[in-house]
Amino acid sequence: MSKMPIYLPQLLFLAIFLFYSVGKECGATPLKNLESRESSKTCGYQACSKPSQNKLNIHLIPHTHDDVGWLKTVDQYYWGGRPLIAKAGVQYILDSVIHELLEDPNRRFIYVETAYLWKWWSYQSDRVKTDVRRLIDEGRLEIISGAWSMNDEAVTHYQSIIDQFTWGFRRLNDTFGSCARPHVGWQIDPFGHSREQASLFAQMGFDGLFFGRLDYQDKRNRMDKKTAEMIWKGSDSLGNKADLFTSVLFNTYSPPPGFCFDILCADEPIIDDPQSPDYNVDRRVAQLLVFAETQQSFYRTNNIIMTMGDDFNYQSAELWYKNLDKLIRYANERHGSTVNVFYSTPSCYLKAVNEQALSWPTKSDDFFPYASDPHTYWSGYYSSRPTIKFYERMGNNYLQVSKQLSALTNISTSETYLNPYREAMGVLQHHDAITGTEKQQVAQDYARILSEAMKGGEQILSDALGSLISTRNQRRSRDGADVHFYTCYQLNISSCPHTEENNNFVLTLYNPQSRVVSTFVRIPVTGNSYVVRDFTGASIVTQIIPIPPEVLAIPGRESSAINELVFRARNVPAFGYQAYYVTKSNKNIERVRNESFTEATIQNEFFNVSITDDGSTCALRTIRSGVTNMRIAQSFHYYESSQGNNEEFENRSSGAYIFRPKNATPKNLTNVGSHQIYTGPLVQEIHMKINEWISQIVRLYTGENYIEYDWLVGPIPVDDKIGKEIITRYSSNLATGNVFYTDSNGREMLRREKNFRPTWALQLAEPVAGNYYPITAKITIKDRINKLRISVLNDRAQGGTSLNEGQVELMLHRRILNDDAFGVGEALNEIAYGKGLVVRGRHQIVTGTNLDRSSSILMEKQMAWNLLNPPCILVSPAGRRTFEEWRNHHRMQGSGLTKQLPPNVRILTLEPWKDGGLLFRLEHMFEIGEDTRYSHPVEINIKDLFLPFTVTNARETTLGGNQWLNESERLRWVSESNEVHRERENVRVVDTGLIDDANEVINVLLHPMEIRTFLIEISI
Repeated sequence: MSKMPIYLPQLLFLAIFLFYSVGKECGATPLKNLESRESSKTCGYQACSKPSQNKLNIHLIPHTHDDVGWLKTVDQYYWGGRPLIAKAGVQYILDSVIHELLEDPNRRFIYVETAYLWKWWSYQSDRVKTDVRRLIDEGRLEIISGAWSMNDEAVTHYQSIIDQFTWGFRRLNDTFGSCARPHVGWQIDPFGHSREQASLFAQMGFDGLFFGRLDYQDKRNRMDKKTAEMIWKGSDSLGNKADLFTSVLFNTYSPPPGFCFDILCADEPIIDDPQSPDYNVDRRVAQLLVFAETQQSFYRTNNIIMTMGDDFNYQSAELWYKNLDKLIRYANERHGSTVNVFYSTPSCYLKAVNEQALSWPTKSDDFFPYASDPHTYWSGYYSSRPTIKFYERMGNNYLQVSKQLSALTNISTSETYLNPYREAMGVLQHHDAITGTEKQQVAQDYARILSEAMKGGEQILSDALGSLISTRNQRRSRDGADVHFYTCYQLNISSCPHTEENNNFVLTLYNPQSRVVSTFVRIPVTGNSYVVRDFTGASIVTQIIPIPPEVLAIPGRESSAINELVFRARNVPAFGYQAYYVTKSNKNIERVRNESFTEATIQNEFFNVSITDDGSTCALRTIRSGVTNMRIAQSFHYYESSQGNNEEFENRSSGAYIFRPKNATPKNLTNVGSHQIYTGPLVQEIHMKINEWISQIVRLYTGENYIEYDWLVGPIPVDDKIGKEIITRYSSNLATGNVFYTDSNGREMLRREKNFRPTWALQLAEPVAGNYYPITAKITIKDRINKLRISVLNDRAQGGTSLNEGQVELMLHRRILNDDAFGVGEALNEIAYGKGLVVRGRHQIVTGTNLDRSSSILMEKQMAWNLLNPPCILVSPAGRRTFEEWRNHHRMQGSGLTKQLPPNVRILTLEPWKDGGLLFRLEHMFEIGEDTRYSHPVEINIKDLFLPFTVTNARETTLGGNQWLNESERLRWVSESNEVHRERENVRVVDTGLIDDANEVINVLLHPMEIRTFLIEISI
């Protein structure tokens, strides 16, 4: 069973169950015609059997959990390849289930992963497709969740989560219509659950959420108090709009012990021949009912949900259904006066519980970190495989650019390359992909899938930008007709062949943000001097910085670049591009200062940073009052990984999932290296070599109110046979009182407190791992006395915490020599080019006070978004064309927007949809009460927002773009405070019908933290 302990013996199960059970349309036709084919269908809640009011209703849920890659690649799991690794073939599951559903109209099945369903669908005959549509229309085959994959909730960003649900919904709606529109979340396997995920589900129109994994102490507490079902308040800002009924599954997602009837199982079948010496009906029914009664005792209604399935079950569905048919028949025949056993779905269970009209407890925090026993905290995967976490971020950045440029230019190549890119990014969100909890060969296949998709994205970028920059002169001349825009995918290791091999080239920056951006550009070059001219022809200030030897020596780096060219790109237009003409010269103007540790200092208008005697860094900021100094010291350390046999809790090893340091105090790293200082008009840098396998660059950019730490870790040495988990610490003089704040999937911030959980009395046997949380975008500490704040922004998801007063700790890299025994069967010991993996990344340190609260919080949000969606750098060789010739034939600046948006609003999504329409999302960036200036509603006219086209009609959908918002009716729930949970109505909404072209406005009102999704029609 995936990521979970083996079943306990049945006789012991009920005694210690609570301790062990936690382990691992906007539719087929254009939206305006969506209603036409739906009236005769009996899917959804209409297809549910009516439960009994006076009996125990046992909802049997046939299901399979199909990881989109884990021990095998996506293709291997689908086709059934590599059977010696795992006997799993998704194609056989779907074939077999459809056949068995057609045999009996009482049978039900649920399916989740659209990635597999779509792949299977593409190979089916018309007859099979007709049968499947009928099963869906009759509610016998129910699609739940509906995303491309079952995403992780800790290390995924909300933009990517929304995207992969939207694309899964789109495929379902286009193929099956409204009966395939999911309205229940089914997150049974992710290793902890985020509040933002619940909020997103609610905004998608979901009625409820089911999940399997939560902290073993939390589960025991909830079972004892009958609070395993609750109203999860997904957002303090969105109110009831983000509330979601949530149910914790009793047995994670497995069948009761002894009742697995799959070919992968060894449980006893139901033998109903009275003449057989193995006849067992009475005994087996009695066993099931004992389990059912035990389960029901922990819940509030006379309905229970029994998951009948597991990982890659139902490859021979006849085994399952034949035995379940017998269980249902004999249980009802023998015990029909007290129990009602029947095939059901999570939706039908939800409906039955809702009809009880009870009041429910509420929860407003999240379910991190997840522990399955006292020594097993699943907080290691927050940092596992840091390179794939960064690669996914790159993939998202280029996907947003590809979608925007496709929408702005309507190029013919868009659909060819865009759909595979959407699907690849959906695969990467899977809870064994971006998490780093897959086998090494699967991680490599994930990288292959994304790499191939990004190549298609590059073609979109080149075609679209070629269209945007073309002029009449270019169309008349062959001189500019062969322009191609190349992407530098290896800037993280200071490598780009197109800037290294050409003496004259044009850098085009495309800005995917809906605000004007000024940014420092760094590109690898071979020379010592370059002239950079902007679109006006003016030469701009540049600086050359040597690439550190440690970067030059990264295994696998094949580059001739020895320097980086730095310049400031000012005011790159929103949703637009700006080009710079670069020429190599022979002039050498760079100076290098070498300093001893005691003399090493760099400074700008906001900070000075020096190296202390022990080789760590110390930053000092003088607050504007001139009274208070803020001190920040940065250093590297490592935890030794526990190495055990995993047979007892106390012998658990660190691994891909689990973080379990051998000691609570990390090892200090003795600085035996050297450093150099480089100064210039744009940036001051300290290049530090800490030891043979850790180095970093500390940067202060002129005019920028942050410190950048560019760290390089690896190969982590393991010759001593000890696994190591590398951290960096930022220690300050702030009085924080054991409180810190972390983001939830890159969106709202949550309060954390050391050694504390808001909903139960925590007993903590792992003082480090039990205080680690996922940091997707930002971690913040605040001073209680002087009202100072420090935030650390990261370029990929990492685990982090604050274990000591005024301190932030983030895990950078892990190299572990033991497996943690949760199924992967491999140690997390990544090798690249014959050596341990080398990882390079960035942190940006932002500080603020109550005096500059509005500006500092706004800056943090903009910087975090800039780390997620920075301007893309594209290179075009200029050959012998001079600047004047280039400018004569190509536009060097352009924007997709006609006006600047308010600073607290951004465009989250713009992409081609259907029938010439576009999918468009706006979001409010601020929470209620977060800021006196920006935490207020704002209204925007979108009719004339875009330069290439005019919006002629906008109709609002739910967040996933698959249902009209005014037709979405969610179930209503009542909390124990007697508050009825309904959707909050917008004060003003755009019209839901056609907008007269004579009307000059289409206004959209955004409340704090609100995301509004529209399908828009345009005229060019």
